[in-house]
Amino acid sequence: MKIMPDQLRSLATALLDSRGAEPQAAALQADLLIEAELRGLPSHGLQRLPLLLSRLEKGLADGRAQGACTWSRQALLDVDGERGLGPVVLMNAMRRLKQNLPETGIAVAAIRNANHIGMLAYYVEAAARDGLIAIVMSTSEALVHPFGGTKAMLGTNPIAIGIPSGDRPFVLDLATSVVSMGKIRNHALRGVPIPLGWAVDADGHPTADPIAAQTGAIAPFGDAKGYGLGLAIELLVAALAGSALSPDVHGTLDDDHAANKGDLLILIDPEAGKGAASALTAYLDGLRLSRPLDAARPVAVPGDGARSRRAAAMAEGITLPHLLFEQLTALEAA
Repeated sequence: MKIMPDQLRSLATALLDSRGAEPQAAALQADLLIEAELRGLPSHGLQRLPLLLSRLEKGLADGRAQGACTWSRQALLDVDGERGLGPVVLMNAMRRLKQNLPETGIAVAAIRNANHIGMLAYYVEAAARDGLIAIVMSTSEALVHPFGGTKAMLGTNPIAIGIPSGDRPFVLDLATSVVSMGKIRNHALRGVPIPLGWAVDADGHPTADPIAAQTGAIAPFGDAKGYGLGLAIELLVAALAGSALSPDVHGTLDDDHAANKGDLLILIDPEAGKGAASALTAYLDGLRLSRPLDAARPVAVPGDGARSRRAAAMAEGITLPHLLFEQLTALEAA
């Protein structure tokens, strides 16, 4: 079923508000979820809302917390998220980093004790539209097996990079696993098998069953390359944030534990460097105009596809599974 974004945004905001989130926090969290839906990433969209509402009800998430920020170095911000909503804590940290950028040119926020931050592209695109380069990394529960292994030992450990480029900034957002656990759960919600190669079951056998995959392990993307990058993010975030390593992480997929994963935000003022924004924009436009393999599918730059899907969904509505919409409307009536 297709539902217009404003209707879903109002529903999500009202549900969060009714569970004690402050109005601005509820609006920000809802906006992130709707933006994920608009950009074709339902794994990070409204299917996460029921769990988040439960975490608010149980006190595992605090809809009033902004995060306690302390400068441990001139350009390194230590952030205790105080169980706050992930988007609220991260955007508050971004505001604090911007205060130091005129002097330092680069600033880093290391975040712990905050709830799931959702779609990373949301943050780096916001920064890029403000003329800043941004990098965001996050860790999660152990969901991914190491290259050559079958046991879940690493998080999906996504990374996103945003770079200003006119009205179409470069926005790269990827997990270091073949797929996110949210996408596997979305397949389970829709009753659709997953492709072989995405995951193994609890016994280490390749599976197309999204239910069995949730008790097994996801594969790293690109074999050893994705494993190596995911492990580097795991170590970097934990080293700076003091957060738990993935085998001991809880709280992004359950409503029984406090969230103890880590997040890292890096902001860079490109004015501190020697590059020219116009040269970057011309280069990206040159890529878009280069000869495609298929004439019906022009070459795209990371971020282009999401913007195209967003424009279509804004006009036509968001496709939402009936079961999920019924669940959300039932929560509104509760």
